[in-house]
Amino acid sequence: MGLLLVNALACSSASDGSSDGSGGSGGGATSGGAQTTSAGEGSGVSSTTAGASSTTGTASSGGGDSTSSSSSAGGAGGAGGSGGGSAEASSGSGGSPETGFQPCPATGACKVLPLGDSITFGLGFDGGYRVELFHLATQDGHEITFTGTQQMNGPAMVDGKPFPRNHEGISGETIQQIANRIPTPGLRDMPHIVLLHAGTNDMYQTPNGADTRLGALIDELIANAPDALIVVSNIIPFPNGANAVSTYNAKVPGVVQERASKGAHVIFVDQFKDFPTSELGDGVHPNKAGYARMAGVWYDAISDYLR
Repeated sequence: MGLLLVNALACSSASDGSSDGSGGSGGGATSGGAQTTSAGEGSGVSSTTAGASSTTGTASSGGGDSTSSSSSAGGAGGAGGSGGGSAEASSGSGGSPETGFQPCPATGACKVLPLGDSITFGLGFDGGYRVELFHLATQDGHEITFTGTQQMNGPAMVDGKPFPRNHEGISGETIQQIANRIPTPGLRDMPHIVLLHAGTNDMYQTPNGADTRLGALIDELIANAPDALIVVSNIIPFPNGANAVSTYNAKVPGVVQERASKGAHVIFVDQFKDFPTSELGDGVHPNKAGYARMAGVWYDAISDYLR
């Protein structure tokens, strides 16, 4: 488990000057980690269901890299192995463009909050999935920006445009620790869309009840950002916790559907499906190709909502 003992090395600092915390209770493995050299290019297919319970959409592909993005290199660690089982893609939402729900403003940038742990922060590739997501939106003529209070990272420019380097990705944090930052400071700049990838640290520390904690976090987001689209994913492979990942991921679609069926603007996306462990640079965090794959899945889920 040596590759995962990285809390002290991977903490980010909140831009408001406060410490974000690095691992919570339990210590040991987290999804924070040393930066790894990204390698290879990847594309993959991942599916999701969206719409107002009965409205179905498909999010596919993702991968390749942005020609304008830049990677950061550091020490690579660890183990590979196969990921856990996959969750069948199924969900609903409290609305879609077809049913009239539109979270983004008619003019100006749509504010997207990347919310999660070090995988959202972007360990392994500077800016993480946000770099390719910004590229995909920009090339299709959409105006987006990222919000969040954590240490800014990523390239200065992507596709000739200033890259919004904000996010709410906190290295080492569990679902509960992420929830503790909602609504403050995470929703300080109220987003139009929230992208939530959380649970990797729980898989090592306290996997039991992770789905319940995820549901509570989603409820906090629904209550405090009722007009936002909340996009919830299962987690990407974590080979050293494959069984826990399989159990958790199988429950996430139902957690989302339960809220969607009550009218909440929440949809599920499958970030696990077809994600190869070869795109995990250190056995936990994606490399450049893995982050590009994640960006493609996010983009396919939200593109119809963008202006």
